Amino acid sequence: MLALRPCKSLIHRGGALTPAAYREFSLAYMQQIVSGLKREADGRRVPVIVFTKGGGQWLEDIAAIGADAIGLDWTTDIGQARARVGDKVALQGNMDPNTLFAEPAAIEQEASRILAAYGHGSGHVFNLGHGISQFAQPEHAAALVEAVHRLSRTYHQPG
Repeated sequence: MLALRPCKSLIHRGGALTPAAYREFSLAYMQQIVSGLKREADGRRVPVIVFTKGGGQWLEDIAAIGADAIGLDWTTDIGQARARVGDKVALQGNMDPNTLFAEPAAIEQEASRILAAYGHGSGHVFNLGHGISQFAQPEHAAALVEAVHRLSRTYHQPG
């Protein structure tokens, strides 16, 4: 049981590890967890999203573990991530949560930049690149949601 305890935190802080340590102490356990999950409920597929804080350097490895999507923090360029993993997995993210401390116009500008970096097509779940601060103004979060709803139509229309 003690051997699994560190893995719980390593899943979220994998970017602090060496490549060999990441593969052994984080990626291997994430793959084990993903392969053991129930993937269907009520006749519908249950998507699985994995997230490694600071894990942009291992995107190809993460994409190969069997999850449906990879959560990206704000330190990984979403356009480059998409180029690296193609359509193997969807990408979730990746706005810097601190952007919510900016004015609504700046929040919208950053949302627009991220959408443009991902580009046209499906497979993008817009999200913050990590948790939201308790001090973020609810109006700023609402401005982000409104901007994403409006701006994403251009990029994510079904073919």
